Amino acid sequence: MSTTAELLKGASDLFPDEVVTQAHVRHLDLPFGAGRFALITLDNGLDHTKPTTFGPASLANLNTALDQVEKEAAAGEIVGVGITGKPFIFAVGADLKGVELLKRHEDALAIGKGGHEVFKRLSALAVPTFAYYNGAAMGGGVEVGLHCEYRTVSKALPAFSLPEVFLGLVPGWGGCTLLPNLIGADKAVSVIIENSLNQNKQLKGQQVFDLGIADALFEGADFLEQSLIWTANVLKGEIEVERPVIDRGEAWDQAVAKGRFIADSKVHGAAPAAYRALDIIAAAKNGDLQQGYDAEDKALADLIMGGELRAGIYAFNLVQKRGKRPAGAPDKNLARPVTKVGVVGAGLMASQLALLFLRRLEVPVVLTDIDQERVDKGVGYVHAEIDKLLGKGRINQDKANRLKALVTGVLDKAEGFADADFVIEAVFEEIGVKQQVFAEVEAVAPAHAILATNTSSLSVSEMASKLKNPERVVGFHFFNPVAVLPLLEIVRGEQTDDASLATAFAVAKKLKKTAVLVKDAPAFVVNRILTRFMGEIQNVIDEGTPVEVAEKAVEPLGLPMSPLVLLELVGPAIGLHVSETLNEAFPDRFKVSPNLKAVVEAGKRGFYVYSTESGPAKPELDPEVAALLKQGDTVLTEEQVRARVLDAVAQEIGLMLDEGVVAEAQDIDLCLITGAGWPFHLGGITPYLDREGVSERVNGKKFLAPGVASVPA
Repeated sequence: MSTTAELLKGASDLFPDEVVTQAHVRHLDLPFGAGRFALITLDNGLDHTKPTTFGPASLANLNTALDQVEKEAAAGEIVGVGITGKPFIFAVGADLKGVELLKRHEDALAIGKGGHEVFKRLSALAVPTFAYYNGAAMGGGVEVGLHCEYRTVSKALPAFSLPEVFLGLVPGWGGCTLLPNLIGADKAVSVIIENSLNQNKQLKGQQVFDLGIADALFEGADFLEQSLIWTANVLKGEIEVERPVIDRGEAWDQAVAKGRFIADSKVHGAAPAAYRALDIIAAAKNGDLQQGYDAEDKALADLIMGGELRAGIYAFNLVQKRGKRPAGAPDKNLARPVTKVGVVGAGLMASQLALLFLRRLEVPVVLTDIDQERVDKGVGYVHAEIDKLLGKGRINQDKANRLKALVTGVLDKAEGFADADFVIEAVFEEIGVKQQVFAEVEAVAPAHAILATNTSSLSVSEMASKLKNPERVVGFHFFNPVAVLPLLEIVRGEQTDDASLATAFAVAKKLKKTAVLVKDAPAFVVNRILTRFMGEIQNVIDEGTPVEVAEKAVEPLGLPMSPLVLLELVGPAIGLHVSETLNEAFPDRFKVSPNLKAVVEAGKRGFYVYSTESGPAKPELDPEVAALLKQGDTVLTEEQVRARVLDAVAQEIGLMLDEGVVAEAQDIDLCLITGAGWPFHLGGITPYLDREGVSERVNGKKFLAPGVASVPA
């Protein structure tokens, strides 16, 4: 049997570039004469922008620190041991860069065992142990604290989570076993499954305390000092920490069942991590910790060697890294300053854009429209949203007043845009209307002003073609709801110059959007792929496959919503318009569905009505829509539908890459994750198509190189 040190040494050899965390031990005398205390501080020597992580060498350093305090505790030289982090950061878990490098199941198993063997030593010490969550704590950072006897948390702590399931792992260093035994299965399922699958939702310090994960809560300013005073009182018996009795009966089973329901509704069985975590939580009911740790080790190793985690890490890296350094963006020094923004249109989309520019840029924003009533409504919407932010305490009264004063509305474009640096249009999606708007704006806006269009499918080059200065027109395509979806497709027209494009990217960054450079091709990226995807679903329905079979066929992808629910959200009329645009461009691949046309002409908002008779609202095919549908007699199975849809998507992505719509397959995935909410566990879409063999079947090759979003050979 390998010792912990040998395990970690072996793992460390596989990961030479680890950013190593030190575990510094210092001694101090606790207040009130409570005795000599050893405090371990986790610190990688870098500032808070490079959070502390646990790779193999970091775990080995903690192990060495524990060797020292274990001897001191056994010799009676200390009365307790505490563990805390550097300023603003406690620790954010395993180092994922190392996980990506693992090629063998036994190496993955060693990482799980190594973490357990080190962390378990905290609970085995001869003196009480304390974790002081002073800053951000995630994954293994949370888990090292769970192995301690007591925990305190800072009110200023901004982010606390067990995000493993979100990435395709399980909390594998004690999280699945210890947390339910500390706070009960129901709350543990919320933290491990629900929050994780809810876009990796974070807890704040107060919530950590309210859940019972921490025993005491202190202000951030003197957090460590207050924690040590509290520690002294605990050790002297002045404070007794009481914890609730855990219900190990039916409530435990119900919590696990609730977790399975949440996992089913989010990933439809398509991703294994949540289910593996729930199996461990279910087994933890008997309180046998070692059995739980062994199960965590096995689950961790299995998942590390599976495609879902690799796709999850790939997706995470796309959003965190590629999303912040867009491929093909021009030199940022070419960007011009933007001190005033104009918005053409005052409808819902235009008003959402005005609010976003106002909040992020904090410069004057002026809306125009064809009549005063619309202008007033647009400005009113922005004011009402600012009042909501004020009501929630997100901004103070002074900021609210300042923001409201910055937004105005006028009818006369000359008055509104004469000194604007950036004008964006969000008017009706028709090329003639857009060309007219841009001609009017060009006549009154300064020569340097960027003219941006929020078109979802029309040609930016054609829109600019009749202008004197077409080089300053750029596509700036947002996704609805604007406040929620991070993607911004930045479209370079045939004439767009580098300075205009650089300014667009600089504005996108200030708006905190994930910008991806796309070529001026029909429907750009997300709408082209979604229209092909939805179009194929629509085709099989038109040919004769029942609606529910077509919808259920793509459930194994674990998408955020079914295709027809998405159509309802987008609006059938918009869906039809985009499919008509793409049909003009690529008639052989994009059909215009007569059934969808009939639904739009009948004024229907979607295919479904929602019945609330038996609990939550369930979609049911609207009888009026069913009466409109004219179907053929070709009925496909779910498997056949899924194959048709995936083949179509793989073909379209292959063609888009050949056309140079984006730089690489990675940009397609980044667009689908940030613009359409496609799951991290798919890695967007291309890793999934590669993994399922669809890419090779359709295009004769994989989209990604071996080892990218997959286990290295």
